[in-house]
Amino acid sequence: MIQAKDIMTSDPVVVAQEGDISQATAVMIEKGFNGLPVVDDSGTLVGIICQSDIIAQQKKLPLPSFFTFLDGLISLRSMKALEKEVQKIAATTVGQAMTANPVWVSRDTGIETLAALMVDNNFHTLPVVEDGRLVGVVGKEDVLRTLVNSSE
Repeated sequence: MIQAKDIMTSDPVVVAQEGDISQATAVMIEKGFNGLPVVDDSGTLVGIICQSDIIAQQKKLPLPSFFTFLDGLISLRSMKALEKEVQKIAATTVGQAMTANPVWVSRDTGIETLAALMVDNNFHTLPVVEDGRLVGVVGKEDVLRTLVNSSE
């Protein structure tokens, strides 16, 4: 069975939490990546920044909807969710825009599980972690390449 370690990109391009969003965007465009792992100084995976995280900055801020009930205002939207959207829209650093605590896989994760995670959750990039440290990434193209190679 094919596992993540067989198709992953070892020594992936990463960005730091303190990094500038424009630099992360430039790397994604230049390299054709959909997302980049975000690591701390010790190489521990702390998040992932995707094209959608950056594109989210172009959204209009949704105004919360309220209704009144017995002279009180009831929010139809979670203030926590609104605060999170505001932070993403106003983000200037990778850490402010990234998705923290991303889904990750181990080296031994099978290709069926990788494919299911990608399809079911619309993930384009899955970090591969061992002993808390990032050791690689698997992208949709890696899975597709495997399918093409196995059919030849």
